[in-house]
Amino acid sequence: KLDIVASGPEGNMDFLAEQNPCGQTILKLVSRGNAIIAELLRLSDFIPPVFRLERQDLEKYRFILPDFSYFEGQEYYESKIDARPELQDRDEEFRENHLEILTRFYKAFESIHKYITDLNRFLEDLEEGVYIQQTLENVLLNEDGKQLLSEALFLYGVMLLVVDMKMEGPIRERMLIAFHRYSTSETSIDSNIDDVCKLLRGTGYQRTPIPKRPPKYPEDYFARIPISQTYIEMVIGRLRSDDIYNQISAYPNPEHRSAALATQASMLYVILYFAPHILHNQQAQMREIVDKHFPDNWVISMYMGITVNLLEAWEPYKAARTALNNTLQPDNIQEQAAKYILQKTPVLHRQVEEYLTEGTLVEDYVLDNIARLMTCLRECNVTLRWTMLHTALVSDHHRRCKQIRDDVCAVGYNPRSLFVLLLNTAQFEFLLKEMFQKLLDEKQTKWEAYQKEGSERMAELGEVFSGTKPLTRVEKNEHLQAWFTEMASQITSLSYDDSTSAGRKITQLVQALEEVQEFHQLEANLQVKQFLEDTKRYLLHMLRTINIKEEVLITLELVADLSYAWLLIDSYTQFMQEFIKKQPSLTIKLRATFLKMSSALSLPCQRIDQAQSPDLVSVSAYYSRELVSYVRKVLQIIPESMFEVLHSIIGILTHRMHEVPTRLEKEKMKEFAQLDDRYQVARGTHAISVFTEGVLLMKTTLVGVIKVDPKQLLEDGIRKELVKQVAAALHYGLIFNPKAKTNELEPRLIALAEQMSGFRRSFEYIQDYVNIYGLKIWQEEVSRIINYSVEQECNSFLRTKVHDWQSVYQSPTIPIPRFPQVDSSVTFVGRLAQEILRITDIRTTGYIDQMSAWYDKKTAAEVVNLRLWGQLKEAVDIFGLSAIDRLFCFMIVRELQNFLRYLQRSLLRTPLFVKQLEMFSTTLHDPEKLVPDAFKFYSQTVQKCSKVWGPYLDCVLKVGQLQLIRRQIARELNRSCKFDSKLLANSLQAFNQSVLTAVEAHYKDPSNPYPGEDNAIMYELTPYLETAGINDPLTKIYVTTTVVTNFGLTHFLFIISQLSKLMYNKSVGSMLSRKLSEPLDGPPFIAGCITLLRQFHSDNTDQCLAYMGQYVRSLLDTQTAGKEKTLELSQEVVNALSFLEEFTFYSRLPRRAVERFIPSYIFDEFKHHLGQ
Repeated sequence: KLDIVASGPEGNMDFLAEQNPCGQTILKLVSRGNAIIAELLRLSDFIPPVFRLERQDLEKYRFILPDFSYFEGQEYYESKIDARPELQDRDEEFRENHLEILTRFYKAFESIHKYITDLNRFLEDLEEGVYIQQTLENVLLNEDGKQLLSEALFLYGVMLLVVDMKMEGPIRERMLIAFHRYSTSETSIDSNIDDVCKLLRGTGYQRTPIPKRPPKYPEDYFARIPISQTYIEMVIGRLRSDDIYNQISAYPNPEHRSAALATQASMLYVILYFAPHILHNQQAQMREIVDKHFPDNWVISMYMGITVNLLEAWEPYKAARTALNNTLQPDNIQEQAAKYILQKTPVLHRQVEEYLTEGTLVEDYVLDNIARLMTCLRECNVTLRWTMLHTALVSDHHRRCKQIRDDVCAVGYNPRSLFVLLLNTAQFEFLLKEMFQKLLDEKQTKWEAYQKEGSERMAELGEVFSGTKPLTRVEKNEHLQAWFTEMASQITSLSYDDSTSAGRKITQLVQALEEVQEFHQLEANLQVKQFLEDTKRYLLHMLRTINIKEEVLITLELVADLSYAWLLIDSYTQFMQEFIKKQPSLTIKLRATFLKMSSALSLPCQRIDQAQSPDLVSVSAYYSRELVSYVRKVLQIIPESMFEVLHSIIGILTHRMHEVPTRLEKEKMKEFAQLDDRYQVARGTHAISVFTEGVLLMKTTLVGVIKVDPKQLLEDGIRKELVKQVAAALHYGLIFNPKAKTNELEPRLIALAEQMSGFRRSFEYIQDYVNIYGLKIWQEEVSRIINYSVEQECNSFLRTKVHDWQSVYQSPTIPIPRFPQVDSSVTFVGRLAQEILRITDIRTTGYIDQMSAWYDKKTAAEVVNLRLWGQLKEAVDIFGLSAIDRLFCFMIVRELQNFLRYLQRSLLRTPLFVKQLEMFSTTLHDPEKLVPDAFKFYSQTVQKCSKVWGPYLDCVLKVGQLQLIRRQIARELNRSCKFDSKLLANSLQAFNQSVLTAVEAHYKDPSNPYPGEDNAIMYELTPYLETAGINDPLTKIYVTTTVVTNFGLTHFLFIISQLSKLMYNKSVGSMLSRKLSEPLDGPPFIAGCITLLRQFHSDNTDQCLAYMGQYVRSLLDTQTAGKEKTLELSQEVVNALSFLEEFTFYSRLPRRAVERFIPSYIFDEFKHHLGQ
């Protein structure tokens, strides 16, 4: 964008030549500076929220995330963490989750320090004569040299301001301390962390709604690393006196000088903070600066749209404030506002609209009027720049700034009118640029074609006057014949490469043709006259063509700069969307506006490209992505409008349109025609098609370095709107009252299912009119929302969290919205899971497997049955069922991990229990032997250990409850798979069976192959099986465990201690708690016991069953051997046998596994007892 002239002092090599180390060093440094700023802006969007230490995080992370006060009391903070195990765990977890992003932030901070260090070293080398024949004065005399030296200092200032603006001091300090603590092993990085900390410590500046600016800010901040004052003074001198970018040549009108020097003015604004004495005391210099750069403007764009109001920025500086007062005189403000808003804007509106009228901007008109067109463009862009900057909400917290802005707006500012001018100017520039580019591309071809035509006509006229070629009433004239032949050769001899000479010669030839026509009375012959006129026309075309210069395009690029509105343009989004909604075809002009905005990319990328730096790709990609995101944001109004229309269409089709019967009576035809409703549907459908056409009119456009395909843009927009609406429906539709007495789940699922069905029908209806694959988009986006939600929900169970920027389900293009938490759950998946657990709570409900249902313990009313899982599938689809199942898996893992910690840290370290376990182990060392006086022995043991089972029982019941729910979900998934996709279900079943057969064959004969660790077949097959419900949750191993001595015996003791609280209920065919108040239920208890045993070696299950067998046999022996012999089975035996019966049923163990320890006739007697 800037007019960079590569020329050095006479006799010297080009300053930017590869062989010139001085020029290459400073060029690479400036290139690096632009890349650093892009990285800082990129990272500012990824600051982990926890570093802000808001109220909810303060207590949790106060000692883990200190600011620079850590350096004063390092031992205090570390001792606080070491003293509390939970703080140690949290600290370690935080390190694992954030070290990667902290390292990237630190590298960005370090690069700022390295940049200024390298700049100082370059200045020292320049002063010491390291670069031969180069001094600071010489470099500042060179066009490229003074540009680069000024930019180097300017970019350093921008870096510091951007860091403080985007990452406040306390946040930076916490990040640096966290990195310092967590990366102590990385000595290479630690080497200059002290210097980085000194440079980037907090400044006291706060970017709150009313920014807090500390005294002497930012000059003290800029002075933290000293820079040569001579260098600063000389750079300021150059910027004061010179037009270092030669911009004034592109703006010949003196009124436009401030716009021409705008880039230089923003550099001067930043660099003056390195010399605050000028701002404070040098009134003459400040007056000169203001008169040259700010005579009619006081709001400037510092870098890529970051705007500054000089009235507020220079308020603390006496000389600067005084110098600016002339510009801020009320009369001057009124004059400038009236000039741009009242006078120029309406005139330019009319001019540009005239130029944009179809048929105006044709080739001849453009070539004849290029000066007028360029003048109009300059006026448009200068007016847009001044009006957009001075009506923007910059420093509105400052009373006088707000007053001045209000005064400017009061003159007659209309944002819609300005926006229309921007649209039309962008379209005008686009058409002009396209036409000029085309003219340049075809320049030589056209010139040669005109030359050939003119030459041939002259040659033909020569032949006519020779008398050999018959032409009506033309006598032979040898003089004219020779003259025309000579003219033909003269035209042929014109050289395209020598444009100056050719231009002069063409003018002479045209004059000669006019003279010959006049003196020889050739006008009397119409044919000859026509030949002469055609030749003159072709010569004039040649003259115009030879004058088509690339300089016009360069000037056009310079004038059309819109980098100042990189951020301001967002304030016009509302108007853009309003215009699109009313007139979708307006996207053609918007395309030109976006292309105009993309020209701003050359500002940060130009030097990077010159230096041939690899950073060019990432920097240009970052700014291009930002611009494409804005394009998507503006055009999102089209999908939003489409969905609005779609909802009304679906409402009519669902609730008002009647299905036409197969046989219809003639009299009822009008009733079923429903012409008004059908008209509304047709009208809405047409509106959707018009919106679609509006986007597709944009054509494929290169925005920066990213190609934007309108069809893809439309599809992404539709996906984004779908995600937004579906995510909102899931979030708001699944909010429950934890204290509700009635079951809220079913009504909410039914309502949500109806809503989701409406969305699905919408997509079925819309897909043909916008040419998209509705079902594919629906399934992809709904699955993405649900998978993302369960991923975020599962973060609470994971030590290493999955952040948004790491998630495979989150997308910057089609983001899944995050909603504020309404309870302890992060997303709707967590709330849904918690509600299912609440209504199937063991304390209030009992489970009956034969009915696959939960019943209220007090009223015996059905609470949950098979219908619930079908409703759940209708509401959240198969993806939702699978997601809830996955979340329950995480819950089971957490419960089992807590159980293992309790077992090893608490239960097996309780002296009383360990003593009883040793005694019990000694007594029951051989499970095949009978225990004498079994009733007394077992009851005493149970009584002594009764107080230690609380946490054990809680874990078993929670795990059991979750496992029973998982069984129901698996059944529903399997049923759906068999109905909806029979081939898939059968294929997976066969595949699973073949893999199991192969594994069994390997264990029978190890020579048979077995899927090893490098073979991913099992890992890849498992998710398919679980989604299809071809799995049994009770046989799953959730955690890895270490060997626990006598776990089988411990588990047996636990079981018999709880069996007394249960009883077999013949009417329900299952075990129930004896007392309604007892928080215990048979099926969850048994399922939990099975799951616990599954996590350990199968020997523990055998050991537990052996002890159960010994228990039953010993009780029966004591019962039959006593004084009161009875054949009736005691309650203890019945409970034990009932437990084993259900244990084998739920665990799918064969009966022989139990009959190894209990004779089969005892089970027969038990069944006979139950039958009675």
